[in-house]
Amino acid sequence: MRAVIQRVSSATVTTGDRASSIETGLVVLLGVERGDGPQDVDYIAKKITELRLFSDGGTREFDRSVQDVKGRILVVSQFTLAADCRKGRRPSFDAAAPPEVARPLYESVVMALGDAGLTVETGVFQAHMQVALVNDGPVTVLLDSRRQF
Repeated sequence: MRAVIQRVSSATVTTGDRASSIETGLVVLLGVERGDGPQDVDYIAKKITELRLFSDGGTREFDRSVQDVKGRILVVSQFTLAADCRKGRRPSFDAAAPPEVARPLYESVVMALGDAGLTVETGVFQAHMQVALVNDGPVTVLLDSRRQF
């Protein structure tokens, strides 16, 4: 499971006539890969919750987590994070989990973040979405559950 996490001052995801927005917090672009399971969900959700990506308001730039600053999270499914671009000019998405496997794992990450006391907004799984955000910093980090050891 891969997650691109961006610290934002605001963000919105729009799908047709549905929109979800947050102010200060994190945008999480989440890609589920073949072979991912509950351990990947736990790892990604815990890291998102606990990563210190926010300032303490003084001189320490990376001293507070999204929980500490009472930030919000916007989670957007993004199978393209599983792309393999090593060969040719067209990315291969063979490593992406099929929707019937990916959806419950994606939803489990969203639930785990909510269970941690965070306010979570989402995009629409398997839909074409427009994401607009103001990256604060800019701060962008990549998590990969297969690189945790």
